[in-house]
Amino acid sequence: MRRALRALALALGLTGAGCAFFEDEPPPEQLVCRSDAECAPGQVCFVDGCGDPGGDIVVEVQALPRAGLYAQDFPVDRLRPEQNLELFSPVRLRGTVTRGTAATADGGAEPAPYRGPIHLLATGESRLIPGVARRYEATLDPLDGTWALPVGSGDYTVTLTPKDPSLPPLSRPASVDPATGGVVTFDLPTASRVATLNGTLVLQGSKRVDADMEVQALDESLRPLSQRVRVERGTGAFQLVLTQEDAQRATVLLRATPVNAEDLVPWKTFVVEPSSALPAPLELGDPGAAVKVEGRVLETDGLTPMAGARVSLQGRVAGGGTLKGAPVMTDAQGRYQLMSLPGVTESPLTLVISPPPGSPSRLTLQPVTVAEVDTALPDVTCPTRMTVLGNVRNPEGTGPASGVRVVAEPVGALAGWPQPPLGFESPFTTDSDGNFALALDPGEYRLDFLPGENLPRVSRFVTVPPGGLGADVMTLAAFRLSRGRSLSGRITLPPDPVLAPDGIAANASVRFFRVVTVEGRPASLLLAQTVSDSTGRYSTVLPTR
Repeated sequence: MRRALRALALALGLTGAGCAFFEDEPPPEQLVCRSDAECAPGQVCFVDGCGDPGGDIVVEVQALPRAGLYAQDFPVDRLRPEQNLELFSPVRLRGTVTRGTAATADGGAEPAPYRGPIHLLATGESRLIPGVARRYEATLDPLDGTWALPVGSGDYTVTLTPKDPSLPPLSRPASVDPATGGVVTFDLPTASRVATLNGTLVLQGSKRVDADMEVQALDESLRPLSQRVRVERGTGAFQLVLTQEDAQRATVLLRATPVNAEDLVPWKTFVVEPSSALPAPLELGDPGAAVKVEGRVLETDGLTPMAGARVSLQGRVAGGGTLKGAPVMTDAQGRYQLMSLPGVTESPLTLVISPPPGSPSRLTLQPVTVAEVDTALPDVTCPTRMTVLGNVRNPEGTGPASGVRVVAEPVGALAGWPQPPLGFESPFTTDSDGNFALALDPGEYRLDFLPGENLPRVSRFVTVPPGGLGADVMTLAAFRLSRGRSLSGRITLPPDPVLAPDGIAANASVRFFRVVTVEGRPASLLLAQTVSDSTGRYSTVLPTR
């Protein structure tokens, strides 16, 4: 926590209640700027310090996602008032999939194309814009062993899963460039190059699991080594197929999960030695009979019922498995009722309470004891959200910047806390004195300040601690907006008789980012976003000195 608060002080100049957490003030040379006036001529104050407003800029353009023309990223060496953007044809990740060999006319052999249906999943992020995630998937039939998947430019892990359950999934890295696309090859193992892992999943002893279950083999990084297969409900038997290479690993993870989230069955991960058959059944562990749990949630005043909150129970249960209960909503009186499994004495379950939008209460994790009988839990009074106060000044620093929209975007989670939900915080507008106040759950946020048409957006990172013990207000040092410069241009792409016969990218999404380093890690700041008109033209405002 001390490290998180110190990082906040370095990024934003934390003042007020939070100062009590520091043993000493950081050296002045470690403090980042608070206004453009503190920077050298031609530089602008960014979240990571003073910098060239025309440097480290990357633009992302998404022209026609519904037609398979996804994000293309381009570095901008030098910003010009008229910045035209010329896209490439739709970017595709191309590949081949083979299995075994086939005889050639001259008596030789060549890889045999695989023609069975496959599922492709490409997950990764932009190559040029840190933190911008990309994900694409499709189920298709390869044409003579070849396939193509429209994607955005980026670095990916591509997982190919045949629809044939007797074949294991394969994963490969791939890099996709806007100009050339990307290529990845897969060679599915033949029958002689696979191994089967046979086992049995039981509740305990000879008692079967009374629910539909699935089992999958994973490596230590949770990459799938087998397909996810159903456990035969009557016998508990299952069979996994791995490559010979994966079957020779010292150990693999087997994760057993319920098919239906509503079933009160824990999930469990086993460490096993991959062999043709597991020597003993895998025991999920008897968690005991389901019990009814009820209780009431109150707002921060301890009197007002919290209606519309999402409540769930999770944690370790008897047998060593983990319960992830389905959430329920509180009624008008703040009451909830759900079914759960009993907890274990040495490790209480956690009641997870997500207040509705507009509530002053924060996300709450409450340890609770759930007995082996129906349980009425004590009322839970949720703590207040941390109030983040700040002030925004005009670029000249001569007066307040009123009417500036302030949006808190969750970008990370604190240790031991889930990441705050997206969109729970409604945009706020600074008042006539330039002040703003945001009530935030614990987490890492990017605060976006959107002043209007003639000034650029400004972003800052902030880490919001859980608070408590009276420390429920965080005051950020006042900072100035940057001046803006207008930027416009036209977006074009190679003429396409279907996508764009005239080569004009109409209604394309355009986003300008600045690549920065925050706490030693690469990150990106969104500087501007806009949409091109019917003629492919766009206009926006970027920071300047």
